[in-house]
Amino acid sequence: MTWHQTIIVGNLGSDPELRYLQSGAAVCSFNVAVNETWTDRQSNERRDKTTWYRVSAWNQLGETCNQYLAKGRQVMVVGTVEARGYVNNAGESAASLELRARDVRFIGGRDGGSQGGDYGGDYGAPPDDVGDIPF
Repeated sequence: MTWHQTIIVGNLGSDPELRYLQSGAAVCSFNVAVNETWTDRQSNERRDKTTWYRVSAWNQLGETCNQYLAKGRQVMVVGTVEARGYVNNAGESAASLELRARDVRFIGGRDGGSQGGDYGGDYGAPPDDVGDIPF
């Protein structure tokens, strides 16, 4: 068995969206912004870069994410990432990073406090009708 894992830590860019497939499986989708900051060696200027990930959490994990996450909340997500190409509204080729969550850790409290939660775990593979997701 070959698999890879990606770990990201970032902030939700919007509230999560929960929906149920025809099979009854729950899927929660949310966007996470991962920020990098560094100093350019040549100009000595501070640089920033934001990378966006589209995260999907399935079944019980998805329902839990929907219940506790909100825009601005910091999370750590562990899962498998896939790059997908698409044509944007301007007709240009673009790509998105999609992360299928296996584990989600809530960092900080609900109101920015220090108590986080571990709501990850092995919730099984997503159902076969994953192609029904409209993103």
